[in-house]
Amino acid sequence: MTTRNLSAVLLLLSLFITYRSLSQQAPPFWNEVQQLVLEDVQRPRPRGEILFIGSSSFTFWKDVDTAFPEKKIVNVGFGGSTLLDQIRYVDYIVTPYRPKQVVIYCGENDFAYDSTVTAVLVLNRLKELVGLIRSRFPTVYITYVSMKPSPSRANLLSNYQEGNHMISAYLKTIRNSSFINVYDGMLDPSGKPREELFLDDRLHMNEKGYQLWTSIMARYLQ
Repeated sequence: MTTRNLSAVLLLLSLFITYRSLSQQAPPFWNEVQQLVLEDVQRPRPRGEILFIGSSSFTFWKDVDTAFPEKKIVNVGFGGSTLLDQIRYVDYIVTPYRPKQVVIYCGENDFAYDSTVTAVLVLNRLKELVGLIRSRFPTVYITYVSMKPSPSRANLLSNYQEGNHMISAYLKTIRNSSFINVYDGMLDPSGKPREELFLDDRLHMNEKGYQLWTSIMARYLQ
């Protein structure tokens, strides 16, 4: 067994022991994170590359390597997750990969799951996540992809816009970071979400949506 495989096995064992010892009720997305670690044991993912973390908009991007053929992308997004979940599992989804760049897409679900969540709270959660990542990798480049305007969440779009604005301003204050605005490009001339970019659920993107993201994101990847 290689050193990398052994490390992944120990990480999986640690995850199992930690949460079994805490309670019989596993925390949110424990099974999904276990599966990500197990996959890394069976087929180790590259280290030292560009790491995508976040929710379903990354999870469903199955051809991300084809989208950026000159880059090596490691995608460990898990659908439905919030920034709190990224924080909870940072040592399972970030630390093992020693990334040169971490690209984050997360925040939509924070608002969607709890009506009391504010843009300030989402910003503070992101700050905590960035702090955890930087404490492990002080010079890693961090990129945040803006929350998108999903038609099915029209009631939350003002929250997304406010959150995006605050996050963009915050990232301008820290070194080695960038903000990718995909929100504006996903609006039609009247300022409404472009329905043709989404699947029938009007929440997740179709191929056209990912093509748009590719064209916007390409220049931000290290």
